Amino acid sequence: MSRSKVAIVRTSPETVLEDHHRVMNLAGYQEVIDKTADTGLKINISWHFFYPAASTTPWQLEGVIRAMKKDGYSSDLIHGCHNRTVVIDAHLGERENKHIDVIQAHGLRNIHLYETEEWIDVRDAVGDLTKKFLCLNEVYPKGFKIPKRFIGENIIHLPTVKTHIFTTTTGAMKNAFGGLLNEHRHWTHPVIHETLVDLLMIQKKIHKGIFAVMDGTFAGDGPGPRCMIPHVKNVLLASQDQVAIDAVAAKLMGMDPLKDCKFIRLAHDLGLGCGDVRDIEIVGDVDLAKENWHFQGPFKEMTFASRNQHRIYWGPLKKPVEWSLKTWLAPWAYMASVAYHDAFWYPYYGQKHINEALQSDWGKLFANWGKVPTDAEGRGYPNVGDTNAETIRLGLKHALESMRLIGMAVAESPEVLNRKRRQAQPPHP
Repeated sequence: MSRSKVAIVRTSPETVLEDHHRVMNLAGYQEVIDKTADTGLKINISWHFFYPAASTTPWQLEGVIRAMKKDGYSSDLIHGCHNRTVVIDAHLGERENKHIDVIQAHGLRNIHLYETEEWIDVRDAVGDLTKKFLCLNEVYPKGFKIPKRFIGENIIHLPTVKTHIFTTTTGAMKNAFGGLLNEHRHWTHPVIHETLVDLLMIQKKIHKGIFAVMDGTFAGDGPGPRCMIPHVKNVLLASQDQVAIDAVAAKLMGMDPLKDCKFIRLAHDLGLGCGDVRDIEIVGDVDLAKENWHFQGPFKEMTFASRNQHRIYWGPLKKPVEWSLKTWLAPWAYMASVAYHDAFWYPYYGQKHINEALQSDWGKLFANWGKVPTDAEGRGYPNVGDTNAETIRLGLKHALESMRLIGMAVAESPEVLNRKRRQAQPPHP
């Protein structure tokens, strides 16, 4: 059996497109991503507003698409892929994070799974594999649905290097969370590590090929996936092994993958991938993998919101509060999350980190995306332009957008939508 391989390269705006092609081929993506099958690029939007390290970067998406087209993959068989959550507006996110600009520039399909796709019972999709689930049968005793289109498709995950308040770190494995679970995903939070392992089992069953390209141009430390301190790290990673790439990213951040990340340990023990970095083949700029960024992690300086989320799912508020999240009362939590993160933390605490990040070359490239050309060879962006503070829309416009999002969290919640569906059904004769 061949060793799991993770490719890692140092990058810069000047060479970022060429570096994506290099890192993907070092990791052997053409060995697993079938040219004859449809390929979904699973875009990560952890915050609909721009925040460094939180979401797929436009140059990450651009680099992957260009690499695939250069290697003979048909644009007709590549599409952007989005999921929806009750606290994230994917349409706003793809605009604010400039994903839609990239998708449209290449003339690709852009698929929002909740709006256009058929979802089928997981038991119809994977059969007896459900008997091996660690937790999902207990979380969803009536079953749950997954997108039908995923069956037989390739999937390329596009996560970023960052920490997470529920899973310590988040990356390739966590990126499947939104796309594979249709509603009531928060029910899995008390068993989130086991959930990610079950979802990896499903992916291995349904997808033609699985690959991940992880962006570490910005890396996020703190109570992620939103309220982090972004750091410029100039790194790209890629792998066929979702467990291995998450393990290498965790080690870079200063974690012990098998000790600190339960989802990595569980997946490793079940043979779903390699979580022991000593047994992973590192290719590319090998010395990079020896770095230790000494991130403090998500639990040292938690926000008010993350501290109380822990209390609800694992602490003293579990018995008195968690039950409400499985009833029609659940939208209170969605409203509280949006109000705290969008209306409060982002403008009052996040602005400082965003402005600092915009001074970097990556920040300038983001601010001027679509306005700065590549070089003649298409290697990257030699001129990233000047700092553009208008990238961040605060003030009255942001406040109004936050109010809209709070309303969205209620109006588009599963609890409200399910009630509307029941009311729309004709009465039984």
